[in-house]
Amino acid sequence: MTVTITPKTLAGTVTPPPSKSQAHRALIAAALAEGESRIGNLGESQDMDATRRCLEALGAEFQETDEGLIVRGVGANAMSPLRRMALPRLDCGESGSTLRFLIPVALAVRGGGIFTGRGRLMERPLEPYFAIFREKGIFYEQKDRVLTVQGRLSPGRYALAGNVSSQFFTGLLFALPLLDGPSAIVPTTALESGDYIAMTCQVMERFGVRSAATLSLPPQYHVEGGQVYAPAAVTVEADWSQAGFWYAARALGGTVEIDGLDINSAQGDKVVAEHFARLTTPGDVEIDVSGCPDLVPPLAAMAAARAGRTRLVNAGRLRMKESDRLDSVTQVLSALGADIAQGPDYLDLQGKDRLAGGARVDSFNDHRVAMMTAVAAARCAAPVTLTGAEAVEKSYPDFWREYERLGGELTWNT
Repeated sequence: MTVTITPKTLAGTVTPPPSKSQAHRALIAAALAEGESRIGNLGESQDMDATRRCLEALGAEFQETDEGLIVRGVGANAMSPLRRMALPRLDCGESGSTLRFLIPVALAVRGGGIFTGRGRLMERPLEPYFAIFREKGIFYEQKDRVLTVQGRLSPGRYALAGNVSSQFFTGLLFALPLLDGPSAIVPTTALESGDYIAMTCQVMERFGVRSAATLSLPPQYHVEGGQVYAPAAVTVEADWSQAGFWYAARALGGTVEIDGLDINSAQGDKVVAEHFARLTTPGDVEIDVSGCPDLVPPLAAMAAARAGRTRLVNAGRLRMKESDRLDSVTQVLSALGADIAQGPDYLDLQGKDRLAGGARVDSFNDHRVAMMTAVAAARCAAPVTLTGAEAVEKSYPDFWREYERLGGELTWNT
């Protein structure tokens, strides 16, 4: 889909969609529980569809109701007979969270699985798991964009570098309580996304599973074995990472009020409020984004049209997202007239009062690049045409409707 965005000032009140990060975790914990759980404000997106589809393949059942989603879990435990069944086929779509969260879960529940995906998903790094599998004697094979894993996780010590995606920590944290003995996850370097791991622990505790963290730096995670997930009723919070785009709209001249956010949330991306305050103050700014990589597109949009220079540093992991996000953000904003340069793990922007626009750019099949383009177009002098606008379906299907409701002018081209 192609859309032409005519620059208009955005105004009004918006509530971000449910947190994808929290929703993934709640779905998985509920699917592992013994009994019925209820999840409210789950929201819809392609990533959520992928996680639900995979959890159904593992044996969970779902029922939509007016009060929320009812999840009938598989009752996973250390003696689960599900391990004697054939390996499930798990289509993860383009969701990196789904893939990385469910690899250890599938091993613990079903003795493995056959994982597939679309887009760049099966190119994204999985070596931290593969190193563990080689150490633990677990079979894995990645061939023709299909990953097969088979074997049995054993209790014990699991070492992971702290500067890899926190998704590897989360996957193991979900799976290790289901084993028949205690385990420990030991970061070998400082953690870069500790808030996401804290969110995982918070959700697990809500479903009755303990995973104690030490006070050391970096912390270690000690997990008792033989635990069983208990059913629970939870409501998913609004998403701080998606709120970042509406903060950007405000920074770029809009009068957008953002409703429904919990300032006490465990979501690490709530730091966007602090970054917004810095980027709406003149002067040079450097922001370490190692703990909030998903915020880089909206932060870059803010930085492109402010009074001062901005450096977004420690962002190397963005090269293996839905797109090479450092490159795609640079290409799009440069085409719109921004003064932007990229390095191996950073973006450097010299702000301007207004961007030229008048360009045709692509989303690179990246939902966050598409949304960044939309909010940046509001500060352009001429219309912007975006191809691949449907990429927002991955995480925020209502984005374009909300954009128009706030005064955005869109012309769709078939």
